[in-house]
Amino acid sequence: MPLSDIWRRSSYSGGGDGNNCVEVAAFPSRISLRDSKAPARAVLTFPAPAFACFLEALKREPYSRS
Repeated sequence: MPLSDIWRRSSYSGGGDGNNCVEVAAFPSRISLRDSKAPARAVLTFPAPAFACFLEALKREPYSRS
């Protein structure tokens, strides 16, 4: 599978060109994130357990959408 096929875009990106969101790639031991507007610019990679904790914290804590 080509590397470009593993990236998934959020369903919250809406209509149009969909270039206003984060893309996620799941690997066996890590999760990677990138900005869909500049996919080659920077990729953040986290150990899978750390990313799971991060998501759980987001679900518990209120946050502001800007």
